Amino acid sequence: MDDQARELLRSAIGSRALFYRAVFEEMRDEIGADLATTIMKRAIYKRGAAIADTFSPYAPADLKGLKDAFLDFIPDAETMFAPEVAECTDDSLRIHFHRCPLKESWQGAGIEGEDLEHMCGMAGCVDKGTFGKAGFAIEVDTWKQGREGCCRLHITPGPAGD
Repeated sequence: MDDQARELLRSAIGSRALFYRAVFEEMRDEIGADLATTIMKRAIYKRGAAIADTFSPYAPADLKGLKDAFLDFIPDAETMFAPEVAECTDDSLRIHFHRCPLKESWQGAGIEGEDLEHMCGMAGCVDKGTFGKAGFAIEVDTWKQGREGCCRLHITPGPAGD
Protein backbone atom coordinates (compact mmCIF):
# COMPACT_ATOMS: atom_id res chain seq x y z
CA MET A 1 0.00 0.00 0.00
CA ASP A 2 1.43 3.40 -0.91
CA ASP A 3 1.63 6.29 1.56
CA GLN A 4 -1.33 8.17 0.12
CA ALA A 5 -3.62 5.13 0.34
CA ARG A 6 -2.33 4.41 3.85
CA GLU A 7 -3.15 7.95 4.97
CA LEU A 8 -6.63 7.73 3.44
CA LEU A 9 -7.21 4.44 5.26
CA ARG A 10 -5.96 5.84 8.57
CA SER A 11 -8.18 8.89 8.09
CA ALA A 12 -11.25 6.75 7.34
CA ILE A 13 -10.70 4.59 10.42
CA GLY A 14 -10.05 7.71 12.50
CA SER A 15 -13.29 9.23 11.24
CA ARG A 16 -15.13 6.08 12.29
CA ALA A 17 -13.62 6.40 15.77
CA LEU A 18 -14.72 10.02 16.11
CA PHE A 19 -18.19 9.10 14.85
CA TYR A 20 -18.42 6.39 17.54
CA ARG A 21 -17.48 8.99 20.14
CA ALA A 22 -19.95 11.62 18.88
CA VAL A 23 -22.83 9.13 18.78
CA PHE A 24 -21.97 7.80 22.24
CA GLU A 25 -21.82 11.32 23.73
CA GLU A 26 -25.17 12.29 22.22
CA MET A 27 -26.84 9.13 23.47
CA ARG A 28 -25.19 9.43 26.89
CA ASP A 29 -26.50 12.96 27.28
CA GLU A 30 -30.03 11.89 26.28
CA ILE A 31 -30.46 8.46 27.86
CA GLY A 32 -27.55 7.99 30.26
CA ALA A 33 -24.16 6.30 30.01
CA ASP A 34 -25.30 2.76 30.82
CA LEU A 35 -27.99 2.53 28.15
CA ALA A 36 -25.83 4.40 25.63
CA THR A 37 -23.02 1.91 26.22
CA THR A 38 -25.38 -1.05 25.82
CA ILE A 39 -26.72 0.29 22.53
CA MET A 40 -23.25 1.09 21.18
CA LYS A 41 -21.95 -2.37 22.06
CA ARG A 42 -24.96 -4.01 20.45
CA ALA A 43 -24.62 -1.97 17.24
CA ILE A 44 -20.86 -2.52 16.98
CA TYR A 45 -21.34 -6.25 17.63
CA LYS A 46 -23.85 -6.36 14.76
CA ARG A 47 -21.33 -4.67 12.47
CA GLY A 48 -18.79 -7.35 13.30
CA ALA A 49 -21.36 -10.11 12.82
CA ALA A 50 -22.07 -8.74 9.33
CA ILE A 51 -18.62 -9.86 8.15
CA ALA A 52 -18.59 -13.21 9.97
CA ASP A 53 -19.20 -15.18 6.77
CA THR A 54 -15.64 -14.32 5.73
CA PHE A 55 -14.35 -16.45 8.61
CA SER A 56 -17.08 -19.05 9.13
CA PRO A 57 -15.50 -21.54 6.68
CA TYR A 58 -12.78 -22.06 9.32
CA ALA A 59 -15.23 -22.78 12.15
CA PRO A 60 -15.44 -24.41 14.47
CA ALA A 61 -11.77 -25.30 14.90
CA ASP A 62 -9.37 -24.37 12.06
CA LEU A 63 -7.50 -21.74 14.04
CA LYS A 64 -4.50 -21.63 11.71
CA GLY A 65 -6.76 -21.06 8.72
CA LEU A 66 -8.64 -18.41 10.68
CA LYS A 67 -5.40 -16.68 11.66
CA ASP A 68 -4.20 -16.51 8.07
CA ALA A 69 -7.58 -15.37 6.73
CA PHE A 70 -8.01 -12.73 9.44
CA LEU A 71 -4.53 -11.25 9.10
CA ASP A 72 -4.93 -11.17 5.31
CA PHE A 73 -8.33 -9.49 5.71
CA ILE A 74 -7.01 -6.51 7.71
CA PRO A 75 -5.98 -3.75 5.29
CA ASP A 76 -2.33 -2.77 5.78
CA ALA A 77 -2.32 -4.82 8.98
CA GLU A 78 1.32 -4.33 9.95
CA THR A 79 1.19 -0.55 9.77
CA MET A 80 -2.35 -0.01 11.05
CA PHE A 81 -2.55 -2.56 13.86
CA ALA A 82 0.89 -4.20 14.22
CA PRO A 83 -0.57 -7.63 15.06
CA GLU A 84 1.54 -10.16 16.91
CA VAL A 85 0.48 -13.79 16.88
CA ALA A 86 1.32 -14.72 20.46
CA GLU A 87 -0.02 -18.26 20.10
CA CYS A 88 -1.55 -20.42 17.40
CA THR A 89 -2.27 -24.05 18.30
CA ASP A 90 -5.15 -26.40 17.63
CA ASP A 91 -6.78 -25.14 20.84
CA SER A 92 -5.90 -21.46 21.07
CA LEU A 93 -5.25 -18.42 18.89
CA ARG A 94 -3.96 -15.32 20.65
CA ILE A 95 -3.35 -12.12 18.71
CA HIS A 96 -2.03 -8.97 20.36
CA PHE A 97 -2.43 -5.67 18.54
CA HIS A 98 0.30 -3.16 19.26
CA ARG A 99 -1.43 -0.28 17.45
CA CYS A 100 -4.98 0.78 16.73
CA PRO A 101 -6.00 3.71 14.53
CA LEU A 102 -9.27 4.08 16.45
CA LYS A 103 -7.42 4.42 19.76
CA GLU A 104 -4.87 6.75 18.17
CA SER A 105 -7.67 8.93 16.78
CA TRP A 106 -9.35 9.17 20.18
CA GLN A 107 -6.03 10.05 21.78
CA GLY A 108 -5.47 12.72 19.12
CA ALA A 109 -8.86 14.19 20.09
CA GLY A 110 -7.77 14.42 23.73
CA ILE A 111 -9.62 11.34 24.97
CA GLU A 112 -7.60 9.50 27.58
CA GLY A 113 -7.76 7.53 30.80
CA GLU A 114 -11.08 5.91 31.70
CA ASP A 115 -12.84 7.54 28.75
CA LEU A 116 -10.35 6.01 26.32
CA GLU A 117 -10.63 2.63 28.03
CA HIS A 118 -14.42 2.85 27.74
CA MET A 119 -14.32 3.67 24.02
CA CYS A 120 -11.92 0.80 23.37
CA GLY A 121 -14.21 -1.54 25.31
CA MET A 122 -17.17 -0.63 23.15
CA ALA A 123 -15.18 -0.86 19.91
CA GLY A 124 -13.92 -4.33 20.84
CA CYS A 125 -17.44 -5.68 20.41
CA VAL A 126 -16.78 -5.77 16.66
CA ASP A 127 -14.47 -8.74 17.20
CA LYS A 128 -16.99 -10.47 19.45
CA GLY A 129 -19.55 -10.17 16.67
CA THR A 130 -17.19 -11.25 13.92
CA PHE A 131 -15.73 -14.34 15.54
CA GLY A 132 -18.71 -15.30 17.69
CA LYS A 133 -21.08 -15.26 14.73
CA ALA A 134 -18.48 -17.09 12.60
CA GLY A 135 -18.61 -20.00 15.05
CA PHE A 136 -15.67 -19.49 17.37
CA ALA A 137 -15.40 -18.73 21.07
CA ILE A 138 -13.73 -15.35 21.67
CA GLU A 139 -12.45 -13.31 24.56
CA VAL A 140 -11.55 -9.70 23.81
CA ASP A 141 -9.23 -7.96 26.26
CA THR A 142 -9.36 -4.33 25.16
CA TRP A 143 -6.80 -1.69 26.10
CA LYS A 144 -6.47 -0.85 29.79
CA GLN A 145 -4.79 2.15 31.37
CA GLY A 146 -1.10 1.58 32.01
CA ARG A 147 -0.78 -1.15 29.38
CA GLU A 148 1.13 -0.83 26.14
CA GLY A 149 -0.43 -1.72 22.83
CA CYS A 150 -4.11 -2.28 22.31
CA CYS A 151 -6.56 -5.19 22.06
CA ARG A 152 -5.71 -8.79 22.74
CA LEU A 153 -7.87 -11.45 21.15
CA HIS A 154 -8.11 -15.01 22.43
CA ILE A 155 -9.99 -17.25 20.04
CA THR A 156 -10.74 -20.91 20.71
CA PRO A 157 -12.75 -23.53 18.84
CA GLY A 158 -16.47 -22.96 18.93
CA PRO A 159 -19.21 -25.52 19.39
CA ALA A 160 -19.31 -28.19 16.72
CA GLY A 161 -22.03 -27.76 14.11
CA ASP A 162 -24.76 -30.26 13.39
